[in-house]
Amino acid sequence: MNDFQPANVDADGDALKRCFAPVADANTRILVLGSLPGERSLAQQQYYGNRQNRFWALMSEVTGVDLVARDYEARLAALLAHGIGLWDVVAQARREGSLDSQIRGHVGNDLAGLVQSLPQLTTIAFNGGTAARLGIKALGDLAQRYRIVNLPSSSPAYTAPYAEKLLVWRTLEDDVTRPASSSLK
Repeated sequence: MNDFQPANVDADGDALKRCFAPVADANTRILVLGSLPGERSLAQQQYYGNRQNRFWALMSEVTGVDLVARDYEARLAALLAHGIGLWDVVAQARREGSLDSQIRGHVGNDLAGLVQSLPQLTTIAFNGGTAARLGIKALGDLAQRYRIVNLPSSSPAYTAPYAEKLLVWRTLEDDVTRPASSSLK
């Protein structure tokens, strides 16, 4: 019997999933942290690539810019222009499907290293319960230096009504940097 398994698949056939690079710069004031990209996002190589995920609609409300109508690179540029960065708390893990409850053997990202490299950072927002649980633990005492916001997950797996999610997501509005250019509106 051949016991060889490709490096990115475990003995049960679960693929090793890896997060994307952080989207942040020296002007980032809000860092939104998810858990780990889902299957559709990984396939598209885009944060929140699943059209049913409400992230881009929620961030459109927070920023006042229609991000849904933009292409991916323009979405990221608009977030950065508003002082918003993105990353995930999980660097890599084994997971069948897209549910956070299926994450196994995760390795965390260096959240402390990233947040300490962002001189304007004031707020860390966790997109969902798994991101919050793992992220707060990873940050440890460093979390006390920032405003922490636990957001209801934008994922379609979290079935709370959109209006209910939006109420909490709107708490980020006061932290958003409005760009000097009106070209983003």
